[in-house]
Amino acid sequence: MNHAVVEAMALAGQTAESLAEHVGVHPKTAARWANPGHVPQGRHRLKVANLLGQEVDALWPDVVRRREPVWFRRWVDIEREATTLRGFELAWVPGLLQTEAYARATLAGGVLTADEIEDLVAARLDRQAILTRDRAPLLVVVLDEGVLRRRVGDDRSLMAGQLAHLLACAELPSVQLHVVPADAPSYPGLDGPFSLADLPEGKRVGHVDSAAEAQILDQPSALVRLERRWERIRGEALPRGRSLELLREAAASWT
Repeated sequence: MNHAVVEAMALAGQTAESLAEHVGVHPKTAARWANPGHVPQGRHRLKVANLLGQEVDALWPDVVRRREPVWFRRWVDIEREATTLRGFELAWVPGLLQTEAYARATLAGGVLTADEIEDLVAARLDRQAILTRDRAPLLVVVLDEGVLRRRVGDDRSLMAGQLAHLLACAELPSVQLHVVPADAPSYPGLDGPFSLADLPEGKRVGHVDSAAEAQILDQPSALVRLERRWERIRGEALPRGRSLELLREAAASWT
């Protein structure tokens, strides 16, 4: 439990139901704010802290220490609240499933300083805590086979370690992993990666990556297009068992 939040609610005479009514969320969402790793989304955070008569950093210290880019923080907040996360990746292992070495290698060779790289790696690894917490979101990931075959970094052992980690993650009850095989014909995934998140109150949000800055989409028309893409990509992917066989074979090829 986040004891700071629990104590503040008691002192302020607030319950999950009363907070939810004031803020405009489902009571189950408000109740989760008292659990480790669950932080109100940015648009709610200050209002909740004011209702409880506390500073934000006293209730959720990790917010102050956040290391991810400002433009990415809203999506991290959404990940923490989501009940289901679905994502397709064309070129990289998704951040929620990366090893530290792989994460660092994806950031090297650019314009970032060593300190900036360390901050981004730490932020990426911190996000992964949602996969092993109580009531972890269901994470469904579809990867293009090229992700498993393309070397990242100079050391083959880095890829062997990353694929071994993917196999371990795929054994988690909250993770489903699928692979679109290399012999699949041209398919909508070639347009690029994206993610979909289902939130407790029934809302759905999309996240689309780009070379400049990612976009968060909540317009119904945009979400319908992403859902259609997801279904067509998922239809090209191998079933879970065959995907894991392919993943084991690819992992062995790096050793």
